[in-house]
Amino acid sequence: MKLAYYPGCVAQESGKELDMATRWVCRHLGIELVDFPNFSCCGSGFIDEANSILNVALNARNLAIAERAGLDLLTVCSTCQGMLTLANRRLEEPATKARVDGVLAPLRLSYSGKTKVTHLLGVLVDTIGVDALRSRVVRPLQGLKVGAFYGCHLLRPQSEMNSESAEEPHSFEDLISALGATPVLYRGRVMCCGFPILFVKEPTANRIAGRQIDDAKAHGADAMATPCPLCHISLDSFQNKAEHEVGHSLDMPVFHLPQLVGLALGASAEELGLPRHLVATDAALAKVARVAVPT
Repeated sequence: MKLAYYPGCVAQESGKELDMATRWVCRHLGIELVDFPNFSCCGSGFIDEANSILNVALNARNLAIAERAGLDLLTVCSTCQGMLTLANRRLEEPATKARVDGVLAPLRLSYSGKTKVTHLLGVLVDTIGVDALRSRVVRPLQGLKVGAFYGCHLLRPQSEMNSESAEEPHSFEDLISALGATPVLYRGRVMCCGFPILFVKEPTANRIAGRQIDDAKAHGADAMATPCPLCHISLDSFQNKAEHEVGHSLDMPVFHLPQLVGLALGASAEELGLPRHLVATDAALAKVARVAVPT
C-alpha cells in the first residue's frame, strides 16, 4: 500500500512523536508513505470561518498534488481529515469548483476530485482490518483500560464525512480491543476537547478538556488515546491548566493513536516518542506486561 502522507502541522513540530509513531507503525505494516514537503496547512477550521472559498482552495491544492502523483492521501489528524474531506465535498458544487480552478491555474495545478482522503484509523480498521491487526500483536495491552477520544472533525458533520455514527462510533474501540486493551465507553469520547476556543477563552477550553478527562477517569480509564494531535494538545499539553480549572489532579496519560498501536506491535517507548509527553505515561505502561517504562 502506497499513500501520500499528510502529517499536518502539529506532527511536524510540537507533536513530532505522532510522526515518529506513524512512520514506525506504517513501516511495520508495509504501508509506504510518500512525503510531499510542499503540502500546506489545512486551515484547521479557522480560515474556513473567515473565507470558506480560500479554505477549499487551500485544501484543493494539497489534494491536487496527491492526485498528480496518483496517490490517495493519508492523514493522522481528525481536523485535517475533516478539512480535506469537506473540501472534496464542496468542490462538487460547480460554482465553488470554478472559483477554485481559477486559483489553482496560476500554480499549474488542476484537480478532478479523484483523491481519496483517509485517516490512519480508517486504514487500520477498514483496509488492514482488526482481525489482521490482532494477528500482528506481539505485546497485548492486557490490563490497560483505554478511553478513546475521537475528535469532532473525524465524525462531524456526519453527512459530509460519511462517517460512522457521530453519537455511538465503535471503530476506535474495535481497534483498542484488537490490541488487547479494554475500551472504556464514556460520553465525553465524542465531545469537543475545547481546542477551537483555546486561543479565545483559554479557561473555558481547559475546563472542557478537564471535564472530558474526568469523565473517562470516572468510567475506569487508565489512559486516553486520540487520533487528533489538536485534541492531544488540549488533553496532554494543557492538562496542568485543566487541573486548575476543575480544581483537582487529573494525572491522565494520553496516547496518540499510532503510539498505542506501536506498543502492541512491539515498538519501544523511545521509538514512539512517549518520553516527549507532558503527562508521563509510566503508570499506564506499567500495567502492560513486558513494556519498558521510559526514563
